[in-house]
Amino acid sequence: MTVKIRAIRGFRDIPPEEAFRLQDIEVRARKHFERYGYHEIRLPVVEATELFARAIGETTDIVEKEMYTFADRNGQSITLRPEGTASAVRAYLQGGWKSRGGITKIYYSGPMFRYERPQKGRYRQFYQMGLEALGGGGPLVDAEVIELLHRLFELLEINDIRILVNSLGCGECRPSFRGELMEFLERTSDELCSVCKKRIKANPLRVLDCKVPSCIEALKDSPVMLDFLCPDCETHFDRVTEALNGLEVRYEVDPRIVRGLDYYNRTAFEAVCERLGAQNAVAAGGRYDGLASELGGDVPGIGFAIGMERLNQIVDWENRTISPPDYYIAAATPGARVPALNIAGILRGYGYCVEIDLEDRSLKAQLRSANKFNIRSVVIMGDEELERGVLKLKDFDNKTQVELSMDELIQNAANRSRSSKGDA
Repeated sequence: MTVKIRAIRGFRDIPPEEAFRLQDIEVRARKHFERYGYHEIRLPVVEATELFARAIGETTDIVEKEMYTFADRNGQSITLRPEGTASAVRAYLQGGWKSRGGITKIYYSGPMFRYERPQKGRYRQFYQMGLEALGGGGPLVDAEVIELLHRLFELLEINDIRILVNSLGCGECRPSFRGELMEFLERTSDELCSVCKKRIKANPLRVLDCKVPSCIEALKDSPVMLDFLCPDCETHFDRVTEALNGLEVRYEVDPRIVRGLDYYNRTAFEAVCERLGAQNAVAAGGRYDGLASELGGDVPGIGFAIGMERLNQIVDWENRTISPPDYYIAAATPGARVPALNIAGILRGYGYCVEIDLEDRSLKAQLRSANKFNIRSVVIMGDEELERGVLKLKDFDNKTQVELSMDELIQNAANRSRSSKGDA
């Protein structure tokens, strides 16, 4: 069969097996976030383009090249969200949540959109989970956010993640660093890639984030922000690392971790896994006390985002697969079709996954399907069983078949359901 319409390049279908894995990660991450007091927020997929132009910066690659931007019917420029932090801060300010006092802890998940070159683990529609702590500017907030991320990887049994941390300084100490960096970059510009050459004046910090091997080599002796920190920023960073030590979080100080936007300040961090190759970042985050002021407010914040496709690549799925249905209901005769549907509905009501044939196939064909999909318990019913008020329960594992009444089947299912809920 010829498929005339295909998915757009860079967009893809996520088949049930992969969707199951992503859902498994999301469920466990949600529970983990909520143990730290974070609550879910559901953000719009589209926003006014101005939000990202002001928040992310008009000279960044995201805004200049990668955003899906178009005019709606009213002529307003709108954009498919390329990231979640700007939307979260916009929601915080628009909702007036600052008046509640304290730290607002929120998390989100869903698709993001960037027009990038598609490659393994990177798509133009990709999925992220992220969280933001808004309203707290102290070092212990930073340490707890990093610890939360570290514990999530432990929960997912990923042992080869490296947490890299750095300080980006503040508006007082960064200008002197920026000046020294620009002088260094101009001296070494001949050794930099074409993209980095363009960034020297527009966004010099982004040069430090380049993954091109020749640029990495050229930048090995460049100035680092840690040598330019003012006393307040130095104290803040020392308290963050002291807290991480006390929390027994494994981390490395990496002065090359940067964020190319001016509103980022102080703590920045990444979680990387070498199994992913050159693009090895699984999660990245940092403190962004200047972001709210770009959007018309004033609130400190810190957060991170996790790339779900990349995380899915490094989780060990050997013992985590889609479970087969608990029961298969096989109707041996046409007159048993509707009663079989009724039994399936009752079992589903007790929380069981039940499969049933809806194509009027033979009993032999139905049993082949049950065996093919690894369904171990098959309920067989036909006219004779209905007349006697019984069912046949076939167990493929024990290779046994017993008769029991409908009431017995339902009572056994109810007891098992209550027992499993009590164990949860």
